[in-house]
Amino acid sequence: MQDIKQNLADAIRKSRTELGLSQEKLAEILGFDSRTILNIENGRGNPKFEKLYPLVRHLNISADRIFYPESVTPQPNLQKLFIMLNDCTEQEVAELLPAVHYLLALMRKRDNSEQ
Repeated sequence: MQDIKQNLADAIRKSRTELGLSQEKLAEILGFDSRTILNIENGRGNPKFEKLYPLVRHLNISADRIFYPESVTPQPNLQKLFIMLNDCTEQEVAELLPAVHYLLALMRKRDNSEQ
């Protein structure tokens, strides 16, 4: 159980700092006491679902980062892209898809011609 608590602590701290948030600011955003964030990041206590759910959702932490950290490869740009896409409406994603397909085709064609 301690490994899961440490995985959770590490995932929350990493995501929070990547977003440039202090523990106090994150607590303020979520309406928590700042000690709650401090305790979770230090692997202390057992956060209730009512605290854990908004925290993990706000920081966009996938379950894999907590339960299977060894399988998660660090790809910060991909993570940033997922976060950006997660904030899009379905209509925005639908409009972005053709542009993404086009850009990927151009990039891959360029890469193949350079080899």
